[in-house]
Order: sequence, then C-alpha cells, then structure tokens
Amino acid sequence: MMQETDIDIHISDESDSLPNNNEDTVEAFRNLLLLHGHLPKKHGDHNTLRRFLKMRDFDLEKSKDAFLNYIKWRVDSKVDFISQTFKFEEYGEVKKHYPHGFHKVDKTGRPIYIERLGMADLTAFLKATTIDRYVKYHIKEQEKTLTFRYPACSIAAEKHVSSTTTILDVSGIGMSNFSKPARSLFMEIQKIDSNYYPETLHRLFVVNASSGFRMLWLALKTFLDARTLAKVQVLGPNYLGELLEAIDPSNLPTFLGGNCTCSDHGGCLFSDEGPWNDPDIKEKIQEPSTIGDADSESMDQVSENAPANQKESSGKIMITLEKYAALKTAVKDSQKRIEMLEVSLHETKKVLNGLAEIIEAIQPNQT
Repeated sequence: MMQETDIDIHISDESDSLPNNNEDTVEAFRNLLLLHGHLPKKHGDHNTLRRFLKMRDFDLEKSKDAFLNYIKWRVDSKVDFISQTFKFEEYGEVKKHYPHGFHKVDKTGRPIYIERLGMADLTAFLKATTIDRYVKYHIKEQEKTLTFRYPACSIAAEKHVSSTTTILDVSGIGMSNFSKPARSLFMEIQKIDSNYYPETLHRLFVVNASSGFRMLWLALKTFLDARTLAKVQVLGPNYLGELLEAIDPSNLPTFLGGNCTCSDHGGCLFSDEGPWNDPDIKEKIQEPSTIGDADSESMDQVSENAPANQKESSGKIMITLEKYAALKTAVKDSQKRIEMLEVSLHETKKVLNGLAEIIEAIQPNQT
C-alpha cells in the first residue's frame, strides 16, 4: 500500500480507463452471468459488475470467474449474516490499540479512511480481540461502506462515488513490526479486499515513511497487484502539501496537519463523521431510486410515475430475463434429448456387443 519514493502518480477517476463501449460491456457481462444462472439480484447492480470487470481488465470470462468466486465467498463466509448480526463489542478497546476509522470526505466527495499504524500495539490488540473477529468486523465495515457510505457521499457530492481515499500513518514502522500475527492479519485483509471488494480504493497516501520502512515495503508490495500499486504514494514527514491538495484542512485531523479534532466524539478516529450520518441523507438512502440502478427496482412492474429512462431500463432487463428464461428452457429440453440419446446409444451398444459375441462363437476355426 505504499511506494518507495515521493513521486507524482496519476490517480484515475472512476470514469477513467473504461472502454468507450463500457455500458455494452457491462450488459454483455450481465447477460453472460444470467445465461449461466449466476446473477443474484442483490449483487447484480451495474456498479458491482463494473468493478469486477475493471478488476480483470474487462475480460468477460476472467471477470465471470472472479464474480462467481465472490458470490461463493459470500455464501461460505455468511457475509450477510455478519453484516446484519455480528456485534464487535470490543470496538472501543481495539480502537485504542489500533487507531483507525472513517473520517469525513476529500475534495472530490470520497470518504476518507485513516489508520495510525505507528501507534498500533499488536500485543494489546490481540488481547482485546482475535484475528478472526477483527476480520468479521472488517467485512461488516466494508459492507457498510458499500451500502451506506458510498451512497451517502454520492448524494452529498451530487455525483457517483464508489471508492475511498486512504491515509496510512506509518511513523516508526519497520521490519520488526511485521511479526507473524501482523502478517496473518495483513494477508487476510488484503485477500478479502483484493478479491471481494475490488476497485474500491481511489488513492492511498502513506505518510511519515522512514528509511526503516523501505525494507518492509519491499515485502508488502509483493502482495499487492499492479492496479493497487498504481494508486499508492509514499511520503516522508513532509507530506502535508500532498494531503492538502486532496483534502480540505477542515476535514483533516490535527494529528495529520489539519484543523479537525472531533472533540465532541472522543477524537476523529472515533467519530465516523461523514455524510452517511446526516439524517436527511440517511432517509434518502432508504429510497430505492437513490442507491440503485434498474436492477434494484421491482421486476414485476414499473411505476407509472417513473422517469422514461427508468421504464426503458426496466423493460430492457425484462427482455433480457425473458431471453434467459427461454434459453434455460431450451437448454433443459436439449439435455433431456441428450439423455434419451445416451440411453438409446447404451442399449445399441449392448446389442452390438451381443452380436459380436455371437459372431465370435460361430467363427470357423482356421487351422
């Protein structure tokens, strides 16, 4: 999540690096998943499909495999159950030993996520919780970000937001900090984020990186893919200018050089301050039209008051589903015919084997 020197890196916006016909590509991907019967309504929205396409450079087959792996992981890991019922009672204690959290938004309206790794006490952290429980908490936070933080930021910014700006303060971090438990936690979180929440990182600032951090970075970067590495910028103690280009001082905590203290909430990393806590925005998020595309609308009917483009989108999906249903029926009919042919071929083979035995028995001796 960091880079060895202070360099200028172009950070792509969500709309960058997409083929001109990306809408057609997303639709083709949707149809491919429908054809194989692997498109759960809850996870088949445009933005999710687009993230998995970007993850695999818009290769449909590779994107399909990644998406199916994601759906299987959700079932096997009981992600919905974790999201709805998991209680992280040790939240406050863990925050003391591993300061981290979401805090307001950057200048483009994206949520800011901050970790103060240099202040982490892994021994105390592991007394307060377990790696397994923390991973569940991380998954729950990721789900909250997808479901509430991004939609809230989109409403506040009046544009689509689906990625995060992250700041890691690595002051004092070196190879000695990368113990076996630290490696286990890092690798598990990295695997989850890379495979199941792809393309949700917009930009990553690593600040207060010392010379001792360089060796650790050589080890860490081997676990990161090229797309993630391209979004990373490692900065030494003179990082403030770079941060202020991306984040307003009022949204940056004082411990990073900004003006915010969130004193009413016990500190910035305890506040979870952001548009997702605005009562008016929270109410809007509950409205289907606010956070979904046509896939999240009812397939049974379209409101007479719905916009024309919404009706058109829903109509297209209905046509797609009808085609899928027809194809599925045709495939089942073909399978039945194949099964009947296999039975017939089996019986024919038995008859031919019998004839071969008879012919062999009556064959005259050749002496």
